[in-house]
Amino acid sequence: MEVGPLGVEVIPFALGFRRPYVTATGTLSRRESVLLRLRDENGIIGLGEGVPMTLRGGDGLAKVVSELEDWADEPARFPVSPPARCAVSMAVADLVAKREQLPLWEYLDPAAIQRPIHCNATITAGEITDAVSQCEAWAKDGFGVFKLKSGPAEAVDLATAVRSCLGDDIDIRIDANGSWGDLAAGILSELEAVGVELVEEPVSGLSELATLSRGTSIPLVADESVNDASEAADARIEGACAAVTVKLSKIGSLDAGLGGHLPTYLSSALDGPVGIAAAAHVAQTLDPALPWPDMAHGLATGRLFEEELSTEGPLTVRNRLDPPSNGFGLGVELDERVLSLCRL
Repeated sequence: MEVGPLGVEVIPFALGFRRPYVTATGTLSRRESVLLRLRDENGIIGLGEGVPMTLRGGDGLAKVVSELEDWADEPARFPVSPPARCAVSMAVADLVAKREQLPLWEYLDPAAIQRPIHCNATITAGEITDAVSQCEAWAKDGFGVFKLKSGPAEAVDLATAVRSCLGDDIDIRIDANGSWGDLAAGILSELEAVGVELVEEPVSGLSELATLSRGTSIPLVADESVNDASEAADARIEGACAAVTVKLSKIGSLDAGLGGHLPTYLSSALDGPVGIAAAAHVAQTLDPALPWPDMAHGLATGRLFEEELSTEGPLTVRNRLDPPSNGFGLGVELDERVLSLCRL
């Protein structure tokens, strides 16, 4: 992809959470990320974002920044870490789409038809009463799909409490971050009576997921265990999961289909507005009927942050996320004043 002479700016930044972001495996008080800004000889700007996957043992902020700075100095040195690769792919695609005067989704897939993207609520781990309170707040804003972060000890009680509070018309999904271990089969058996849409990564590893999948009616979804098309192919062969949830910074590209081996849907790596906008565009390139019709994507996480980097405000309106329509490419404009305050 030829982009011509470039000015390159690498901007590490952090967004603070309104409340600590707690998962089954760790806690964050702020989300560190890296913005990549390209400017061509005509002043056209391309934006990209790479989110270090630190909660899952990935490369940290310093590594991602270093790789992007090396690429800026010598473009032949394409980054190795997935977040840095993602930032470059995103920024270059944004720049070229703007040159061609196309929205990013149409540049990525000329056959795509723009459609609304519905999102799930993302509930942080913690006390059951607190999690239920979070669900109630999201429900008031129109959300009907609730993603619960849970370790093995509280998963069944948590899902039961949310179901009891919000009724039978909602969908519950659980993200275990691979933490359930030998208890997973028993937990899934109990959850069948509660009614659960899916469980993401109850255990880690494709063979372990495949064994679980054969013993439960609940669809299992791979996250950490599938990071590229090759692993998606292996997952399909092993019968490990019904689908894969894709974070762009996890796979290091905008190719969320992972070769078409399994259905995929998008989730946030707790991106800023650039990463979320890119995911909204990429979602337009996926089959809307898979893994099942009107699948909710996990992209409404912007409301978890204190700061708003986008000049348009929150990209999600209630439970709906549309690709930004502000011009071509990503369609995102950053609030430079806020960005200056969030720089690291």
